[in-house]
Amino acid sequence: MSAERDSKVVGYFAYASPVEVVCTDTACVIAGSEAAMREFLAELDPGGATRHTIRKTRFGEIVTGMKRGAPYAFDEEAYGRFCPLALEAGIPVARVDFAAARKRGERFIKLQGYGA
Repeated sequence: MSAERDSKVVGYFAYASPVEVVCTDTACVIAGSEAAMREFLAELDPGGATRHTIRKTRFGEIVTGMKRGAPYAFDEEAYGRFCPLALEAGIPVARVDFAAARKRGERFIKLQGYGA
């Protein structure tokens, strides 16, 4: 992979501790902006009982996680950044119709695993 591509910011993830990453039921959430992540956290924890750290995540970090089998749930903005980089890197991903997904009640696109 190229160092320039690997360093591109795709979105933001959040965690309460090193082993407690913010997820949907089955995948680590990657939001397209810090504000979108804060909004999602407010939905998960309306009273703000759990303190979370939000940080940028880069393409290379996500691909490393995917190679280890980690599942990721991208919102539309984050997937819009991830998809062209993945295609450029030869990772088989599809373009997603988020409008249709929202009609089905889906907010995130889930990806898991890639290569060895």
